[in-house]
Amino acid sequence: MSQTSGSQRIGGWLLAPMAYLIVNLLSVVLMLFLYSMAIFKPESREYLVTNSQAFTLQWYFSVVTTLAMGVFTVAVLWQFCRKIKALPKMYIIWLLVTVLLAVKAFAFSPITDDLAVRNLLWPLMATALLVPYFKRSRRVKQTFTR
Repeated sequence: MSQTSGSQRIGGWLLAPMAYLIVNLLSVVLMLFLYSMAIFKPESREYLVTNSQAFTLQWYFSVVTTLAMGVFTVAVLWQFCRKIKALPKMYIIWLLVTVLLAVKAFAFSPITDDLAVRNLLWPLMATALLVPYFKRSRRVKQTFTR
């Protein structure tokens, strides 16, 4: 792979944040698939229509949130592959949004506390490790120069 405009290629520890983006994108695609199954199955669609308005509103809010996070993840992944200079800031924002969504799930979802803490643990660990790396790493500054 040739180096363009003096920037380094994506490698080393930068592969871990990129892999985390890809795994998160795959989870978003899976969630959207599950939401679409609920629309296409007659029993689920009837349950959505006949159930309380608050539940239906929450369901649609979850679909829109997942779709928005998917679009944001694709945009950050695109910037990552193109080595755009603004990527470190966008990636940090993306990490903070994932933490915010995990906190939202922890506070408002009807799931057990153990499952909620497990879902909150990955975004918190990723943010705690990757934000300082993106802020201080010389490799990040040399790679994202476009």
